Amino acid sequence: MAAKDSETLSEQPETPFHDLDHYLAIPRVSGLALSPDGTRLVTTVATLGAKGTEYCTALWEVDPNGVKQARRITRSAKGEAGAVFAGSGDLYFTSARPDPETPDADPVNALWMLPSGGGEARVALSRAGGISGLLAARDADTLVVAASVLAGSTGEDNDEERRKARKDNKVAAILHSGYPVRYWDADLGPAQPRLFAVEPGERLEGGKPTTVDAAPPLNLRNLTPDAGSRLRDATSVISPDGRTIYSSLTKPLANADSRSVLVAVDVATGTRTVLLDTEGMSYFPGPVSPDNRSLVVVSESDTTPFAAPQVKLHLLDVAGQAAGASALTPLAHDWDRWAHPAAWLPDGSALLVTADEDGAAPVFRIGVAAEPGEPARVTRLTADAAAYSDVVVAPDGRSAYALRSSYEFPAEPVRIDLDGGGAVRLPAPAERPRRKGTLERVETTAADGARVPAYLALPDDASAANPAPLLLWIHGGPLGSWNAWTWRWNPWLLVARGYAVLLPDPALSTGYGQEHIQRGWGEWGKAPFTDLMTITDAVVQRPDIDETRTAAMGGSFGGYMANWVAGHTDRFKAIVTHASLWALDQFGPTTDAAQYWLKEMTAEMALANSPHHHVENIRTPMLVIHGDKDYRVPIGEGLRLWYELLAKSQLAADANGETDHRFLYFPDENHWVLQPQHAKVWYGVVEHFLARNLLDKDLPVPDELGL
Repeated sequence: MAAKDSETLSEQPETPFHDLDHYLAIPRVSGLALSPDGTRLVTTVATLGAKGTEYCTALWEVDPNGVKQARRITRSAKGEAGAVFAGSGDLYFTSARPDPETPDADPVNALWMLPSGGGEARVALSRAGGISGLLAARDADTLVVAASVLAGSTGEDNDEERRKARKDNKVAAILHSGYPVRYWDADLGPAQPRLFAVEPGERLEGGKPTTVDAAPPLNLRNLTPDAGSRLRDATSVISPDGRTIYSSLTKPLANADSRSVLVAVDVATGTRTVLLDTEGMSYFPGPVSPDNRSLVVVSESDTTPFAAPQVKLHLLDVAGQAAGASALTPLAHDWDRWAHPAAWLPDGSALLVTADEDGAAPVFRIGVAAEPGEPARVTRLTADAAAYSDVVVAPDGRSAYALRSSYEFPAEPVRIDLDGGGAVRLPAPAERPRRKGTLERVETTAADGARVPAYLALPDDASAANPAPLLLWIHGGPLGSWNAWTWRWNPWLLVARGYAVLLPDPALSTGYGQEHIQRGWGEWGKAPFTDLMTITDAVVQRPDIDETRTAAMGGSFGGYMANWVAGHTDRFKAIVTHASLWALDQFGPTTDAAQYWLKEMTAEMALANSPHHHVENIRTPMLVIHGDKDYRVPIGEGLRLWYELLAKSQLAADANGETDHRFLYFPDENHWVLQPQHAKVWYGVVEHFLARNLLDKDLPVPDELGL
């Protein structure tokens, strides 16, 4: 996968997956916004910068009719994101690019507007703390932004002064009085999120002559001044008429615990009303019906050491601001899937949702019952083995648009026929990347009779005469599924090097019903482990797989499971463990969300399922990978794992300090390793480690390591 010295046609790699530089340069599509009249469809595309050390985003317009080629509509070094259409048809987005009218000002993530009638984008509003998110009403000229303020600020001017004082005095300290204090890779505080209504300010009197496009400055009105830190990681939606915001709000509980309640915020007055607050349950808003009367609500029950969460859909009649769980109407509760509500049909007759389903994430239509007690009908609209997201509905209700990906291709925009079903690919900002290899759906049966499904990616030349070495990849979560394209764990990079890649969905995976999750709940080392070994046993019986050359790899929960595998079998030649849980008694109180983790297992269960108790059994070479900015699985897990491998495993460091284990450490990376130059090192070291232990080849490590 070494980079080429030139880009001449004769030196092009066979596919982008045969060269890491080409792989990293594949454009990445995310997000989708549809104009109120249905004529404009906008997505965001990330492309690799010239230095190869960062991605730059831009907005692209895609033809909803599938006729015209996609076209780029923004361009800047800082990039653009978060596109939403206002009811007027104007396109709003956020960007930290310099304002041409104030080029000397320090750039912040400002609110920009691209007029519906055409023209160049301009800054609509800028503030010292930046803008983090946008909400726009479909049927009204109401715009709401999410933005942070320093907790003690009395207003926008005071907030700017306080930020400047911290910056000028180089103060980074944060004084906490609550929990949590970190989230994924971000230190929380001292800034706190708020919701602001965007409103026209007063036009200056006696202004100088100007052009006809001049508009009064915009002002922000704080709708949630007393929210404290409770809007962090909140889910918020706005009603089509722009009158009400519905949002989850964190409710602090005793012993540093918390859950989410559902609130309504009146945009005109800022009055906040608690709609749903039930012990042992969290609530999150989905879309509001076209007539503004019904709110989709997602409920998630608190976990216990013996019960996995239950995720359900409901309807809440908000026309009269009904409150309390008794006001909820169940929606498709007999459907054994965890649905993600996406959009209403324009006539309010049905709701479109996505849900993990047997190695895919299709779009489903849930009919809204006309009569009380009538069961909701769930219809699958997309039949392919793909994952759909960012679903939006055309005003005529005949089509929907979404992003679609699978292990065959990365995310691309599609049009979905809501009458006959099926999806048609729209002309995209980038072509599908070429790849070699085949993808199969395989499965086996566990000892308890449960089905264990998986994907198997194979090199084209794998055969009985040329069996491929096998890589068992274990997904994270653990509540997740191998069903969508992934840039971090992309099997085609290793398939291009001759490996077969097995992607199983063992117990705890989503898309197979509540019982499949419950089978592994609180017992990570039992059914999830035996499921993985059972599907591996089945696949290595194939003549095109080399049973003598296998490795196991995983990240996060997958890394936990890789560690567990290492201590319970020596069947694999190598194990790669990324951002992994090692000592569960240590991990629980130090992760960024200990309040959730400590409800999932008792102390006794955590000890019984902790891989660190089995380090003395490890005789397989392990590649440990960890980033210091990983707050979900803190670096202490990787450091302790590395020390104990060298001190206690059967491949402990010898008298000269030598070992077959390796530790790839990223001081400035997080849970995922996002910077492209580090992703290149990640894959390069993984390939070196696998070749050394499975193929008896000594491939060089990346030059950038300086070794």
